[in-house]
Amino acid sequence: MRTLLIDDHATFTGGLKFLLSGLDETIEFLEATSCEDALEADQPSDIDLVLLDYHLPGMQGLDALLAIRDRFPSAPVVMLSGEDNPQLIRDSIDNGASGFIPKSHTPQLLIAALRLILSGGVYLPTRALTDVQYRSNAPTNDSTATGVAIEGLSNRQVQVLMKVVQGKANKVVAREMNISEGTVKAHLSAAFRALGVHNRTEAVYMAAKLCLTNRDTDEE
Repeated sequence: MRTLLIDDHATFTGGLKFLLSGLDETIEFLEATSCEDALEADQPSDIDLVLLDYHLPGMQGLDALLAIRDRFPSAPVVMLSGEDNPQLIRDSIDNGASGFIPKSHTPQLLIAALRLILSGGVYLPTRALTDVQYRSNAPTNDSTATGVAIEGLSNRQVQVLMKVVQGKANKVVAREMNISEGTVKAHLSAAFRALGVHNRTEAVYMAAKLCLTNRDTDEE
């Protein structure tokens, strides 16, 4: 499992590598101390996970997120930050992050968050899920009813939903699943109706609330 760490704090990166070594016996670490270094380096295209510090020298924040997503379109990009401001978290998700993990998290919680993301889910800190500003705009559907509705989706529809929740663009989903972008949009519409949401960002938040991960999605 190839993991790209983009962080300019050597101590934090060293501790992170030690923790992540328990995720996968074959894990391979690639490192960069800035977004520019990560973009300019001859990195392999088959990156499995990118951990991106929000505050970096040079290009940082949402600009860095967009650039890294464009460079590694198939890899989930997880934002790491010393902050847990709800608006900062929401902006990261709006721009395609697959998760947001505050650096203040305990090692156990950090590992649990990454396991969820690698299994196809999305992780957001509790503060983001209980943010009053978001809840005022969020759908008010019952979680139990929503869970039942999700179970009624086809495997293909769930596959598309989870890829989008991971921050992948429609064209990337279409290519990975060998279907048209029109089919991707149709599957997304069905999934959004089941979740009771209207867009990708609301879908990410609802998926996090429901702790959705990839279910058995054998071809039908």
